[in-house]
Amino acid sequence: MRIAVIGMGYVGLVTGACLADLGHLVAGVDRDAEKVELLSRGEPTIYEVGLPELLERHLDRNLSFTTDVQEAVREAEIVFITVGTPQSEDGSADMTYVTQAAEEIAPAVTGYKVIVNKSTMPVGSTRLVERIIRERAGGEEFDVVSNPEFLREGTAVRDFMHPDRIVIGTDSQRAAGVMTELYRPLNAPLLITDPASAEMIKYASNAFLATKVSFINAIANICEAVNADVKEVALGMGYDRRIGFEFLRSGPGFGGSCFPKDCRALIEIARRSGYNFYLLEGVMQVNREQMELMVRKAENMLGDLRGKRVAAWGLAFKAGTDDVRESPALEIVRILLERGAEVVAYDPQAMDNARRALPHLACADTPLEAVRGAELLVILTDWDEFKLADFHAVEEAMASRRILDTRNCLEPISVRRLGFEYQGVGR
Repeated sequence: MRIAVIGMGYVGLVTGACLADLGHLVAGVDRDAEKVELLSRGEPTIYEVGLPELLERHLDRNLSFTTDVQEAVREAEIVFITVGTPQSEDGSADMTYVTQAAEEIAPAVTGYKVIVNKSTMPVGSTRLVERIIRERAGGEEFDVVSNPEFLREGTAVRDFMHPDRIVIGTDSQRAAGVMTELYRPLNAPLLITDPASAEMIKYASNAFLATKVSFINAIANICEAVNADVKEVALGMGYDRRIGFEFLRSGPGFGGSCFPKDCRALIEIARRSGYNFYLLEGVMQVNREQMELMVRKAENMLGDLRGKRVAAWGLAFKAGTDDVRESPALEIVRILLERGAEVVAYDPQAMDNARRALPHLACADTPLEAVRGAELLVILTDWDEFKLADFHAVEEAMASRRILDTRNCLEPISVRRLGFEYQGVGR
């Protein structure tokens, strides 16, 4: 099938590259000419495992990039909208880029096309895009469907190629048939439902996962108070098939481009519908407090933070990505700096993005360089590089042997045997 993907951000680039890998002819579209030039040379604009190989394999064969929206749309059978839906001041999703994309797509709708809302959009977005295009498409036949993405940063290529399910929201049998054929090579469970339900599935899924994260963090805080080990508690919970093991890892809180934004958007959707979503508001409150709690742990270990040298391992919101959007790691570093600590940070992928968010942040070229002369090491992202570090060398480089492991990456007994004062989360 011939496909246009409008918006070469995280979701759009992964979607386009993976669809090309399924054998479709894909044109990736973005207004940013510099980004298009980089992608046309096979240079990914985000860090994602497996993505460079897909670009190398399919570029100039069945994957191309352009700034010309209408040319790409005219030649396409299916048009994906994967532009950003940033958070508005009231917490709702800002649909500006979506409406702009719909307005640009409309004049190029010649012959039947399926327009796919792939970005996370609030309930009613399918109808909104349909109305915008219908007003400008000159009577041409088309359908708009909701097809939410469930990609995890760091494993997005694998998630696309091996999905738990594919959700299609449409009232059109013809569109459902086209989308079924598109995804047939994946041989995945396919749920065809109405557009509003498809849109809600995405928000409900992310809100539930965020709730699990905040729940286990709250349990971790109780574990510390009663001298229990949250890792053992989570293990005991996870064996219950009704609960499962996923997202029961305590830490500094959730972040990234999806969970915080989608939770706030769902709270606002509920409010506008006349329902107070107190449960989800509590989830967000626990998440905010968890980051502050990590800083209090640092203060308990060091006392007054002013003038204290702190090494921060990790800036990305999770391992496997260079994304620092709403990263708990970056927020904790910001608070440490605000309270007078001298922070030297290291992350294997996210330092350039972190510097854009915190221009004066001091960064090191290696983990060992970051800890040199430090009085406290704070592990904020669970990269394998940190788990496998030479802690004999770390001990020699630090001024004081203190580790605050906000990700529970390390084995406390082993680290303490080396003479470190160790603090984890819920342990």
